[in-house]
Amino acid sequence: MEPIRVVLVDDHPVVRRGLRSLLESLPGFTVVGEAADGIAGVREVQLTRPDVVLMDIRMPSLDGLEATRAIRSAAPSVAVLMLTMLDEDDAVFAAMRAGARGYLLKGAEQQEIDRAIRAVAAGEAIFSPGVALRVINHFSGAASASAQPEPFPELTAREREILDLVAAGLRNAAIAERLFLSQKTVANHLSSIFAKLSVDGRHQAIIRARDEGLGRP
Repeated sequence: MEPIRVVLVDDHPVVRRGLRSLLESLPGFTVVGEAADGIAGVREVQLTRPDVVLMDIRMPSLDGLEATRAIRSAAPSVAVLMLTMLDEDDAVFAAMRAGARGYLLKGAEQQEIDRAIRAVAAGEAIFSPGVALRVINHFSGAASASAQPEPFPELTAREREILDLVAAGLRNAAIAERLFLSQKTVANHLSSIFAKLSVDGRHQAIIRARDEGLGRP
């Protein structure tokens, strides 16, 4: 099979080098271009016609949202996957309206980036797990003003997701596989969860979580 052709658009050269190195270490990808801002990104897509663009949002000259609109207009077959630090509902929905097929947060594990690029190249939509949960809640109406507040507001979306899986009886290895994370990352999240909930360990965290309705099918 032909490799998936990727263009990297990010104003931080260190990020671009890291992504290039990551993708070149994986089978089935080739990086055909890079750009440091939205204007150069649109031009690079027009020149190289990649399969997927990894796009940051906050960039000089032309931000990632406007660049995505321009790419979708000029080359509608090209899939745009947002890779950003912005973990905000407004940014997620703005990216969707601009035509992005996916939304990942920087810091995603290698397996998650690999899977996401392949998914959007195949025409699927994909989001980081915490982002996906908020998208589902938004469109199902669960995030309406009348909805019950989420339990444990002191936790991040990813921490709440991991706590839910712990309460459902999953061990660290199974959680890591489910969320495309390393076991070390899961363990670090659990340490943060225990500290924020002021519990001594996994057993007490499970009791607290189940009392709030987490861990149910």
